[in-house]
Amino acid sequence: MFVMQKVNEGGFDFAFVDADKLNYWNYHERLIRLIKVGGIIVYDNTLWGGSVAEPDSSTPEWRIEVKKATLELNKKLSADQRVQISQAALGDGITICRRLY
Repeated sequence: MFVMQKVNEGGFDFAFVDADKLNYWNYHERLIRLIKVGGIIVYDNTLWGGSVAEPDSSTPEWRIEVKKATLELNKKLSADQRVQISQAALGDGITICRRLY
């Protein structure tokens, strides 16, 4: 029988995510287990060039899928009781999450 070890869980203080935008929530779920309580996760591009505040009619076709994924991530992060968040309009936006428990 194969038993998966949880060697790295709770072992990291900080993570910076600038990856496949469509999978940010999947990364978040994994990182919550890896980051220790009080640790920080920073997500890049959470304002997606300001497109998250634009109507869809103003958003170029090539940005719409990522825009929708970014909006969904922002909603989920704001509702996630495991983290305290702050969003800053630096560049394409960053969201800073501090793990609470």
